[in-house]
Formats: sequence, structure tokens, C-alpha cells
Amino acid sequence: MSDRVRTVELGQFEDDNAHRIAEHLEAAGIVWWSKSSGRFTRFVSAADWGTRLFVDVERIDEARRLAEETLEG
Repeated sequence: MSDRVRTVELGQFEDDNAHRIAEHLEAAGIVWWSKSSGRFTRFVSAADWGTRLFVDVERIDEARRLAEETLEG
């Protein structure tokens, strides 16, 4: 078995929401990482307005559920 994890993009979220979702992913034991654009990139590109979260592809359905629950609550 490989220690490598394949990831898929969960979505792009406002920074505060991304932080809250990441806490729930961590608590659920879901491997995740994030990519945040710098101030300049956010200024010149409307597409990079928040933090993108990536999660283990094997647990994407669970991660989506956690993200939805986090944003609803």
C-alpha cells in the first residue's frame, strides 16, 4: 500500500469559512491541504478570491457533507 494520497478540489471558500471547514476535516481525520492566493493575485484576478481546499479523493463525499454542514451552521 502506498502512503501517497490523491487529492481533489473541494471548493473555494472565503478565508474564515475555509478555516472552519478545515477544522472539521481535521477532526474527521480527512487529509486536506489549502491554497491561498496572495494579495496581488486577488487584486488582479477575480477568479482567486478565496482559499481553495483540497481533500483525499477517497473521502470527497464525506468532505462535501462536512463543508455543507459547516456553512449551514
